Amino acid sequence: MAPDPGPSGDLRVPPGAGLPSGTTIPAGELTERFSRSSGPGGQSVNTTDSRVELLFDPGASGAFTDAQRRRILRNLADDLVDGRVVVVASEHRSQLRNRAAARARLVALLRTAVAPPPPARRPTKPSRSSQRRRVEAKKARGQTKSLRGRVHDD
Repeated sequence: MAPDPGPSGDLRVPPGAGLPSGTTIPAGELTERFSRSSGPGGQSVNTTDSRVELLFDPGASGAFTDAQRRRILRNLADDLVDGRVVVVASEHRSQLRNRAAARARLVALLRTAVAPPPPARRPTKPSRSSQRRRVEAKKARGQTKSLRGRVHDD
């Protein structure tokens, strides 16, 4: 199920790894700021405030459990600005489309941040027969190469 990146209202984060039943972030926890965009539309002609900054404070959010909140804060620690996640969208001429793009980007960011780490690799040893095949292949290759040398008259 695709996320609902609607430009206003609550933000739905669909189920996935680390978020088995999905969640909904209330609109009150999201802050949108608008500014002039340097994107498409010509040189300062008919400029509008179409650039969107979407701010979300995962530490104060009630949409996630404590464990999920800790994981999000740990995984996004380098990207937080004053404890908040900031997502910027300015690729569209329309403010509405930039708002939707910023919301979709936030959903993707949160889904990757809330996902648990992959299980650790269990080291295994090669089987005895695979070791034997490897050594035999090396010997055969060495034998082939040794036949490439100079021809000696005996």
